[in-house]
Amino acid sequence: MSASASALDLRQIAPPQRHSLIFSTFESLLPGQSLELVNDHDPMPLHAQFQMRSPGQFSWNYLEQGPQVWRVEIGKSAKAAAGGCCSGGACCG
Repeated sequence: MSASASALDLRQIAPPQRHSLIFSTFESLLPGQSLELVNDHDPMPLHAQFQMRSPGQFSWNYLEQGPQVWRVEIGKSAKAAAGGCCSGGACCG
């Protein structure tokens, strides 16, 4: 993955606001860019959401895996720029 476009320290953000911020930041990335998340727990539920919302359009790379700090790089693939699926994203809700 190329240079990180954003770093989000989720530990400083209220839990109800985290996922919407992460997804809006991801949407603003250009293909080949990534964002880095810093959290106090494993964000596996977020990974599952990415798989449902953006299958094949992202990469997920743990940079640090706890026990106190978790860092994950989420990259935007070139496929995301093309809409990601045959209907230009209409099937993805």
